[in-house]
Amino acid sequence: MATLIDNYEQQYAVLTADVTAKISRISALTGGDKRVFSQDVDRQLEEAQELLEQMELEVRGTSGSQRERLKSRVESHRAELNRLSQEFQLAKKPKEDVTDVSLDDNWDGGVTEDQRKRLLDTSERIDRTGRTLQNGYRLVLETEEIGSQVLKDLHDQRETIQRSRGRLRETDAELGRGSRLLSSMIFRSIQQRLILVAVAVILVIVGCIVIYYSFTSRS
Repeated sequence: MATLIDNYEQQYAVLTADVTAKISRISALTGGDKRVFSQDVDRQLEEAQELLEQMELEVRGTSGSQRERLKSRVESHRAELNRLSQEFQLAKKPKEDVTDVSLDDNWDGGVTEDQRKRLLDTSERIDRTGRTLQNGYRLVLETEEIGSQVLKDLHDQRETIQRSRGRLRETDAELGRGSRLLSSMIFRSIQQRLILVAVAVILVIVGCIVIYYSFTSRS
């Protein structure tokens, strides 16, 4: 519950900060520009009012000391919104119509010391949230850079593997050709040996025949 209210407060703080910046510019504008800024601020004030209503609904769902603490925070936000609405109404008036009815420097708009402290605490939380978001964004950029480098390394490794695979296929083809050539050489060697053996056998047989006939003719 408190986390949801914190989220509403962060949205509210962003809205009111933008409204404050625009109000400071409206009084110096004229014509169409002033009308456009005024319409934009009207819309943002309505959004801020809706956020306060959402916060009040969430506060009703709490109890005990937490409810009182959250209620005080919402009341301080509402006092701040009322002050911004009054400043906006003054800023919308033509310069010649603006008199000394502007807010006095000592006007506190009904904001108590505790409410001011709550506003300061909320502002500090928003600053811390902003710094956390910046750190997170920087971390995302660093992670993206690391991821890009990893992808580049993987791409280079893939090319290296593909080149190695190509060389392996070429080596395998060369081994296949060498194996076939070696088999052919072994077959020819065996064939030649068989021929030599056959010739030797024939020569032995012929020699035996010659010797046989030579003995036969003498006898």
